[in-house]
Amino acid sequence: MTTETKEIQQEPMKWLTHIELFAAILSGILILAAWLIGKDGSQSVSIALYIIAFLIGGFAKAKEGIEDTIADRQLNVEMLMVFAAIGSAVIGYWAEGAILIFIFAISGALETYTLNKSHKEISALMELQPEVAWLINEDGSTVSVATSSLSVGAKILVKPGERVPVDGVIIQGTTAIDMSAINGESVPVTKGLNDELFAGTVNISGAIQMEMTKPSSETLFQKIITLVQNAQSEKSPSQQFIERFEGTYVKIVIFAVIVMMFLPHFLFGWDWTTTFYRAIVLLVVASPCALVASIMPATLAAVSNGAKRGVLFKGGVHLEHLGSLKAIAFDKTGTLTSGKPVVTDFIVRDGEDVNSSLALLASIESQSNHPLAIAIVKHAEEHGIVNRDNPQIEDVPGYGIRAFTDTGEVLVGNPRFVGKELIDDFHEGIVQKLSDEGKTVVFMKDSNGILAAIALKDTLRPEAVQAIKDLKNLGIQSIMLTGDNDKTAKAIAKEAGLDKFVAECLPEKKVEELKRLKTEYGEVGMVGDGINDAPALATATSGIAMGEGTDVALETADVVLMQNDLTRISYAVKVSRKMQRIVKQNVFFSIAVIVVLIISNFMQVVDLPLGVIGHEGSTILVILNGLRLLNNVK
Repeated sequence: MTTETKEIQQEPMKWLTHIELFAAILSGILILAAWLIGKDGSQSVSIALYIIAFLIGGFAKAKEGIEDTIADRQLNVEMLMVFAAIGSAVIGYWAEGAILIFIFAISGALETYTLNKSHKEISALMELQPEVAWLINEDGSTVSVATSSLSVGAKILVKPGERVPVDGVIIQGTTAIDMSAINGESVPVTKGLNDELFAGTVNISGAIQMEMTKPSSETLFQKIITLVQNAQSEKSPSQQFIERFEGTYVKIVIFAVIVMMFLPHFLFGWDWTTTFYRAIVLLVVASPCALVASIMPATLAAVSNGAKRGVLFKGGVHLEHLGSLKAIAFDKTGTLTSGKPVVTDFIVRDGEDVNSSLALLASIESQSNHPLAIAIVKHAEEHGIVNRDNPQIEDVPGYGIRAFTDTGEVLVGNPRFVGKELIDDFHEGIVQKLSDEGKTVVFMKDSNGILAAIALKDTLRPEAVQAIKDLKNLGIQSIMLTGDNDKTAKAIAKEAGLDKFVAECLPEKKVEELKRLKTEYGEVGMVGDGINDAPALATATSGIAMGEGTDVALETADVVLMQNDLTRISYAVKVSRKMQRIVKQNVFFSIAVIVVLIISNFMQVVDLPLGVIGHEGSTILVILNGLRLLNNVK
């Protein structure tokens, strides 16, 4: 995104609040001056100042109302306020009409402030996007160019302390990268040859060269910005209903005001001045300003709150749904677990040396790129084990590895490969116990039988247990849907504290299970991290993706956990539920104020100034109530 584009998006929002607020304050000063001058008897000067106050304070809202009326071809709340102010002036209530405009202008400035607050995180993100990059020419020289001019395949130099300008891979050098702009993690990550880099992250230590792999408009960073922007522009079902209701309600108010101008004169014997005055008061107090402002400021504040804390809502509709969830289904690998197996147990035959056995196993596994082999080699390195000379190996797909050492043939693999009959007697059947704990066991066999057994497990994320506990406290059931076998699933479910689990789920079975859960619970969420989970994420009431997942997860899910922190799910639910409570409070309060003011007006208890204060004051209160969602939710 270019500087010019950013300025177009940010500058109007930056100054609009200041202009509206300045106009409202100036209007208020002119009203005070007009009132003081009017007390001294200079009515013509006083009225002239009131008219100027009308024009300055009401210009923004009148312009907005006229434009929306022309676009939608129906009257709106802004036009009702303009009619009420003009009507007040017509019957000689200049001060009351001007005060109406003043308070309406203040509430308008406050609404714009709310909108600006909701865009604050977007502006901050935009500022993190580098606009220039060091392009490496064919002769090795570098030149500073705009990131928007770069194309896929371009080679770029990133110096220490600079932000990575585009998404790509390292082609030369090693460095530490601050990834906090993407995942919220403060600990830098070491990156080397062929490692992936993301725009907006910071190169901390060494100079590196990278190759651009995505256009600047399609970087992960830009996708995050787009997600939040779309969320802020998408309206919730409640907001859509209010906006549809507004048009009908305004017509009813206009009709009621016209009836009020004539009927009380003939029905109750009111004089024409009183009848017209009460009609103008009705026009003021019956306008649904507070009702219209009950939802959108609260929704924007909630979306902004989530974005600031690493939870991206893709729109008000998804934010609203989240608070209604009765159950949440979790994928296992990469979601509840880290997705990387680690060694938990290493058991050798009686009389054998543990270190030498582990060194032999590591020397064999170091020649394989299987995830279990990588975990075993890493375990050996962590224990200071140095590999022997790499023996000759033969890969046996589906079974394991056959190695040829100085002492003879060694088999490393599953029970079918080394011989099931030898396993049951190994260390008095300890293998069965390890399997019951949900661990994968790899065996090493030599000419004398089973030499060693090594157990590995995909461990739970550190925050998983607390996340499940938090959801239980919110009354939400947790279910795991995994492709693993029943024993492994049972062990993980027990360790995490899950309510239920379904094992051996292929992607299509996950979709079937979600449909069944929706029948059982009604509103059901799904948390996943990759392509396999995309169909389930789309099927769920609310699809929640881990931020480190694939682009498909980002595009399919309704909510994205950018920091990969499962405890953020319960936080997001709390934000949604608090938003729903605040919206209900606002709607009930708005309707109650309108009803009370209408009845009071008909009974001639409330006059125009009090009606103005009651109406516009309630609008300001519901906006302020919605702004509470900008704060941390407990």
